[in-house]
Amino acid sequence: MIKINGENIENIAGKNFAEFLTESGYDIKRVAVELNGNILPKSQYEITFLQDGDSLEIVSFVGGG
Repeated sequence: MIKINGENIENIAGKNFAEFLTESGYDIKRVAVELNGNILPKSQYEITFLQDGDSLEIVSFVGGG
């Protein structure tokens, strides 16, 4: 089980971050991801895989004016 923005999610372990974010409808260019208390650089999204016990915070940037 993986905790994402405070919600427990099952059956997503093994996916890389880019795959998970895209499938979840996030725009990779407009999010920041914190993995287990550390910011995950965008350059690591393709090579970092979700693992049981991970805790994520995903923040989407919204433009406006």
